[in-house]
Amino acid sequence: MDTKQQFEQVMAECRDLFAKKLHDYGAAWRIMRPVSVTDQIFIKANRIRSLEVKGVSLVGEGIYPEFMAIVNYGIIGLIQLELGFADREDLTAEAALEYYDKYAQTTLELMLKKNHDYDEAWRSMRISSYTDLILMKIYRTKQIEELKGETLVSEGVDANYMDMINYSVFGLIKLKFGE
Repeated sequence: MDTKQQFEQVMAECRDLFAKKLHDYGAAWRIMRPVSVTDQIFIKANRIRSLEVKGVSLVGEGIYPEFMAIVNYGIIGLIQLELGFADREDLTAEAALEYYDKYAQTTLELMLKKNHDYDEAWRSMRISSYTDLILMKIYRTKQIEELKGETLVSEGVDANYMDMINYSVFGLIKLKFGE
C-alpha cells in the first residue's frame, strides 16, 4: 500500500468515527469558536505526549484514538474557520459530512504535494516527533489567534490545522501499518 492509500484508509476510519459521533451528538461542535477548537486539539496532543513520556495510561485508551481526535477536531476547525461559529447546532449530518470530505480532500492534496517535495521524510521520523510538531503548531496557532490572524510572513490558522491533521495521520499510519 502506498502513502496515498494508507492516508485514505486512516482517514476513512476517522470519518467513520466522526459520522458516528454526528449520529450520537449532532453537530453540537458548531458552537465552538476556533480558539476553543485549538484548545481541544491541545488537550489531545498534550495527552499523547503525557502517555509517550509516562509510558502508561490510567484511563486505558492509548494514543491512536487521540490522533484520530486531532484529525477530526482539525477538520472541525477548518469548517469553523469557513462558516464561523454558530449560536446553535445548524448543520445536518449530511452537510457536516460534505464539509468533512471537502477538508479531508484538501488536506490529502496538501500532504501529497509536501510528501513529494520532502520525499517521504516523515517515514524516518519517530511518532513522538509528530506529537512535538503538533504541539508546536498549536502554540503557533494560538499566537496567530492572539494576533487576530494578522501575521507578517506566516501561513494562517487553516494551514496549521492541516499540518496538525497530516502529522496525526502519519502517526496513525505508523501505528496501524508499522514502520
